[in-house]
Amino acid sequence: TEGLSAHLNRPCVLNPSTLLCCPADRPPTPVNVSVMHLRADSATVSWDVPEGDIIIGFSISQQKQDGHMQRFIREVNTTSRSCVLWDLEEETDYIIQVQSIGLYGESQASKKVHFRTLKKTDRFPSNSSNQDDPTVQGLDKSRHLQTGEMIIIVVVLVMWAAVIALFCRQYDIIKDNDSSNNKEKAKPSSERSTPEHQSGGLLRSKVMPSINIIEV
Repeated sequence: TEGLSAHLNRPCVLNPSTLLCCPADRPPTPVNVSVMHLRADSATVSWDVPEGDIIIGFSISQQKQDGHMQRFIREVNTTSRSCVLWDLEEETDYIIQVQSIGLYGESQASKKVHFRTLKKTDRFPSNSSNQDDPTVQGLDKSRHLQTGEMIIIVVVLVMWAAVIALFCRQYDIIKDNDSSNNKEKAKPSSERSTPEHQSGGLLRSKVMPSINIIEV
């Protein structure tokens, strides 16, 4: 125990080629590591880091539970506290650990977090923890809003269709009435004109051509 205490309390040693620091200068280990926004091929990892330390990046180790594949993600010059994991396999168990990157190295790895990707037909995980996710709730609200907007649009279109149909019907009725009135007006005039033609024909038929013969 005394040897370990002396090792932890020893000062940093600076030389031209390397910088050796005591373990106490390592950044704090990330806490509250969680996985959200699960999909068939992606997931989002988020974590928290205790305040008071300078963090310049993070490192994530991603591994299948069967141990067949392992991937490391490292990013510096960032203050982000989340990372999206891409190219995951559907219905596969993964284990992740997160490390903070500080000015003097990396922190110890966080506790292992297990998660399982979804099927391609699934949209969201069925567990209650992800149902409380603000992103999921926001998508549900937007889905409800879209449904309400569609209902309003359909109702307006139906009302417009009814108005147009009523207008067309009234227009046909008015058009039929106008055509009937025109026929009734044209009928008496035709009856009056017919006798004139007949009388004229009769008069013309009674007029006989006259031939004058002059004897010399």
